[in-house]
Amino acid sequence: MADNDGQWERGVIEKLAMAALKEQRTARRWGIFWKLLTFIYVTFVIVMAVDWSDFTESRSGKHTALVDVRGVIAPGSDASADKVTLALQAAFKDKDTQGVVMRINSPGGSPVQAQAIFDEMKRLRQKYPEIPLYVVVEDLCASGGYYVAAAADKIYVAKGSIVGSIGVRMDGFGLVGLMDKLGIESRLITAGKNKSLLDPFQPMQEEHRKIATGLVDEIHAQFIAAVKEGRGKRLKETPDMFSGLIWTGTKSVELGLADGFGGLDYVAREVVKAEDIVDYTQKDNLAEKLARRFGAGAMSSLLEFSSRAGFAMR
Repeated sequence: MADNDGQWERGVIEKLAMAALKEQRTARRWGIFWKLLTFIYVTFVIVMAVDWSDFTESRSGKHTALVDVRGVIAPGSDASADKVTLALQAAFKDKDTQGVVMRINSPGGSPVQAQAIFDEMKRLRQKYPEIPLYVVVEDLCASGGYYVAAAADKIYVAKGSIVGSIGVRMDGFGLVGLMDKLGIESRLITAGKNKSLLDPFQPMQEEHRKIATGLVDEIHAQFIAAVKEGRGKRLKETPDMFSGLIWTGTKSVELGLADGFGGLDYVAREVVKAEDIVDYTQKDNLAEKLARRFGAGAMSSLLEFSSRAGFAMR
């Protein structure tokens, strides 16, 4: 009887041991599976984020250097002054660069950023007088985009390009009427009589309107001076040239806002005489691309949107 009990106990223990061993093996397999899945996912994200053209593009031999300015010219954007000026510096510094082409497709943006790019273009032209700097306009070269373009040796457009909008605007909004309807009052406390300038929750004061208009007019005057400096005697000024109007590429050539027609390939081949094109445009690094893909830029956009008023060239 005792032997039967012992055999029964050993059988139970063996079954329990086998079950535990089987469970451990299953858990190990699942662990390997999830680790492998995580590795594949991370590898996929890295592959998607890396710009492989950086590794394959050759910069040997005489070439035309390309710098793209796309989208809104603003801090942190692809067309920020930091990225554009770094690209221009690298393009001019390369001993094989025969000419630099800035390809613009932009509605404008920050006057400060545009002016920084304008000034750097002038500096590089003076430092490297043997290397010409051209602008090629795609669909749009307006406001701050044209501010930048004006610093080039020549501007080439398509007949249907939109060019101009030489003006400045200050955006804002007012909620006073809506607050009255909802029974909401503003309890703003300031030190400094003009600290509430353009506060959307306060009625617009005439004095503040004059101050804001003066600021816009001053920046507009800087914009006009830059265009006149860059274009010189080529401009055929009209009463509405600096009014914020826009023109087609064809009309912009007639007005002296542009010099001729042609795209990137044409300018590289026929003007620079270096058909090979090398792109010096500053790309996001891996960390920036990952952050952008996972929505880290959403907070920045929200903060920018929450700004009550700001200057813009667009």
